[in-house]
Amino acid sequence: MKIVCASTPEQENYIKELIEYIYSEIFPLHFSDEYIIKMEAINVLAPNEEDLQYNGTMKEAFQLISSLQALIAVMETVQYEMIERTHEDIFSKNVMILNEYGYSFPFTLDQFTTLKHEVISRYSKPTNLYLA
Repeated sequence: MKIVCASTPEQENYIKELIEYIYSEIFPLHFSDEYIIKMEAINVLAPNEEDLQYNGTMKEAFQLISSLQALIAVMETVQYEMIERTHEDIFSKNVMILNEYGYSFPFTLDQFTTLKHEVISRYSKPTNLYLA
């Protein structure tokens, strides 16, 4: 018999916050609103019920959180630096972890190297309360 600890509500909320950060802070810098809408429609970074291997254990929650944080760090780094082999290794390893737990992330690292010219997006967070 194996005893496992369940993830905490804070961990589950943090996973959602990291995914929201990717959608509101990273995706709008690289993709059009129409493309982001398509990504939402095919459940990018949303758990796929058929492929869901995430059981809500503390270990799995930490792995998801670590993978999302690592992806965010790499995606933000390659916007301003040349892609190195370590970036590619970290990116592919963490995409694989997300996919193992049923969170689809169908992007390549190259897609995050160039910023789009128009950064105004409905997915971006407003800079002040008057825009909200």
